[in-house]
Amino acid sequence: MPLGGAYAISDVCLLVEDIERTVDFYVEKLGFRLRRRAEGFADFHGEGVTLAAWEIDHISRHTGVSKLKSPRQAHKVCVAVKLDTPADIDRLHGELSAKGVPFYGPPQDYVWNARCAYFTDPDDTLWELYAWLDGGPGDYHDEQP
Repeated sequence: MPLGGAYAISDVCLLVEDIERTVDFYVEKLGFRLRRRAEGFADFHGEGVTLAAWEIDHISRHTGVSKLKSPRQAHKVCVAVKLDTPADIDRLHGELSAKGVPFYGPPQDYVWNARCAYFTDPDDTLWELYAWLDGGPGDYHDEQP
């Protein structure tokens, strides 16, 4: 059975350098609620997909996964959060900026018909806050099996 379309993505686990720093950022700055905490690992309550963090040295020690780290500011993933309205982007940008969340700049309207704002966590994971502008995302061209 193929993986794509047959199973729901249940978790996104960010590989991080320092789990304490990560938990502090996600709880204190972004407002996530801690769900589970173990040595080198944490996950958070959320809607839909579970967000987790695992220290890269810990996962390497226990599974054999490479602990090679990307250079600073080398983004390998973008975690996107869809908000209801463009005004919500501006409001949340202001609230998070006041808590010291490092944004790349103020929210903007982009050619893909969305208002977006971008920031990074302490491990340079790129986050996108977005809301569709009038007209939404446009046409979908999904192939049906």
